[in-house]
Amino acid sequence: MIVLRYLKYTFLIVVAVALVLMAMANRESVTLEVIPADLAAWFGIQFGIELPLFLVVLGSVLVGVMVGFVWEWLREHRYRVEAATNKRTAQALEREVTTLKGPARDSQDEILALVDGPRSGR
Repeated sequence: MIVLRYLKYTFLIVVAVALVLMAMANRESVTLEVIPADLAAWFGIQFGIELPLFLVVLGSVLVGVMVGFVWEWLREHRYRVEAATNKRTAQALEREVTTLKGPARDSQDEILALVDGPRSGR
């Protein structure tokens, strides 16, 4: 277990160093435009923002990961509903078994009372 912990920390350090190196290598500013230049000129709307390239790359990765998480959460909704239904059914069945096998029912079982009843000294 300790080896896995160190392996995890080593991996995180390597990823952090790689991200810092990528950020240092891509500090140039780029302009992000919402509408392509030709279309913006036609409409008369020009909206753009200048950001360092590494922020654009990391932001894109972050948005992609978040979209993936949401997509998977929505896709697995039916499995969560089915699991919750099965859990409720299992709990109801366990309660029923508990009431049927309860200590009050043991002494009142007629068949067992006949079989295990007091025997005479014949």
